Amino acid sequence: MHVQNTDEIPQLPCVTRREFMIRGSLTGIAILLAGCSSGNGPTAPASVNLTLNISDYPALANAGGVAYVDASGNPLAVVRVDANTFDALSRVCPHQGGTVSSNGNGFTCPVHGARFSETGTWVGGQSTSNLTSYQTQFNSSTGVLTIG
Repeated sequence: MHVQNTDEIPQLPCVTRREFMIRGSLTGIAILLAGCSSGNGPTAPASVNLTLNISDYPALANAGGVAYVDASGNPLAVVRVDANTFDALSRVCPHQGGTVSSNGNGFTCPVHGARFSETGTWVGGQSTSNLTSYQTQFNSSTGVLTIG
């Protein structure tokens, strides 16, 4: 008969049932949150550089008009605020990179339903940050809008 010396058996830390359940739950939550992170899709560029002749976009003839444009492969929405003011917003949803579209009163992401105001501020649906906005300069004498 062989008798083992108990000094040679490594002692494992004891985890209570409660600790096991808490750690397991936290791990599950971390996995779920990682699946919903904003890193799963395209992101808006930090800057864009684009020049538009406003007369080429009939939708921008009046305040409240929205035109979709492309800046080197990056989808943008240009919103006419008033006679001389324009907003330029990335159409890439900050949640998971879906392409937002105008819903007549702001923008909506078709992927998870995030809603944004006409200025790009998150207002409801899937919780996320605001749409990326870009600086604009409008030359009213030439009708040219510079974005970036």
